[in-house]
Amino acid sequence: MRYTTRLTLVFGLIWALMLALSLLGIYGALRAGLEGRIVRQLLDDAGALAELYNSGTTGQVRPTGGTAVALYDGSGLPFLLDEPQHRIPAEVLTQADEGPQLYRGPGFVAAYVATSIGVLAVSQDLGFIDRLLEQVAQVAVLIFLLTLPLGWLLVRVGVGWANRPLVRAAEEVARRKGADLSPIPYDGPTDELGRIVARFNDLLAELRDARERERVFLAEVSHELRTPLTVLAGYLERLRKHPGDDEALAGAERTARHLTRLVGDLLALARGEAERTVNPHIVDLAELARGVVAGFPGVGLEVRAAPEVLGDPDRLIQLLRNLVANAARAAGRAEGVRVVVGADGDTAWVEVHDDGPGIDPEVLPHLFERFARGPEGGTGLGLAIAKQIAEAHEGRITVRSQPGRTVFRVELPGLEGEG
Repeated sequence: MRYTTRLTLVFGLIWALMLALSLLGIYGALRAGLEGRIVRQLLDDAGALAELYNSGTTGQVRPTGGTAVALYDGSGLPFLLDEPQHRIPAEVLTQADEGPQLYRGPGFVAAYVATSIGVLAVSQDLGFIDRLLEQVAQVAVLIFLLTLPLGWLLVRVGVGWANRPLVRAAEEVARRKGADLSPIPYDGPTDELGRIVARFNDLLAELRDARERERVFLAEVSHELRTPLTVLAGYLERLRKHPGDDEALAGAERTARHLTRLVGDLLALARGEAERTVNPHIVDLAELARGVVAGFPGVGLEVRAAPEVLGDPDRLIQLLRNLVANAARAAGRAEGVRVVVGADGDTAWVEVHDDGPGIDPEVLPHLFERFARGPEGGTGLGLAIAKQIAEAHEGRITVRSQPGRTVFRVELPGLEGEG
């Protein structure tokens, strides 16, 4: 069942219920009003007649039209009864006093009061009220039958008008193909539906961006893999023709290592984008730097402070190793690289210095993007991975460079009390 149909049914039923309750309320109020007026008049008449009988001036005043008068003796037997059907039971009359009281009988209502000559009762038939209300009920039913479809039509039109933006948005979504990520057009008010469509369009924009990033990434990966594979194929062709060609063999091995590093960087980058969480441990940044530097003979190490940070040791090692390898390639020799560890207040930091040629100012703003390459070559992924790892640890990585000197600086939140 369509949403608009469900709303129409719900509001139509509410309309029918409200209409029925309104007519029943009018019917009940009319009955109560008529009976209340009769009761008040009977009580007034009973009081007035009682005063006349007690003063001995009966006959000067008669009850208002449509009423019947009865007189009962002390035992409850009537000795004056205008309307036999309005007789009040004796056990009720024994409770009479000087104030008028009300009694409701089958089809009539009476007011009775004690007087000097007995119990006086004034009564009136209620049949005319039933007949009047029967006519009112017939009119109410007719009004209900005529008004119900009109109200239902108004509900249907109102719901259709109110849901028009929703229907258009739903039809637009239904027409979409899986590849169509363009925004859903919406010109309705900024209500709940408007906010849903706006958020949906935001999600579509994020999907478009993700798809574009995926397309660009695949294109970049294809380009990066194609060149070394072509080179490797060339070396293998030379080895096929000249099996003893040591230069071709060394070139093939060098290209294979480059491919291995490239694939590893791609996997690390993919993991970094898919999962930004870390496995936290207390890490001594100076000890971590010593371990990394030990893997690069000739690289210098200066420890100005030994701060501790909360981080993932494996990822931090990968970060620093990428920076040191990048610096060694830029300097052309390990001796031109120096790692410095220190702390400033609550911030722990590690810097990697190299005395290479420096980074082109035009390259510098894009240095941490994927496949961005400096003059040292490489896969173009190491710095992008380093940036991801730093940000996953709520830190940051910066670079400053000039001819003959480049410094990469990683800042991480230090543990309280360290530094």
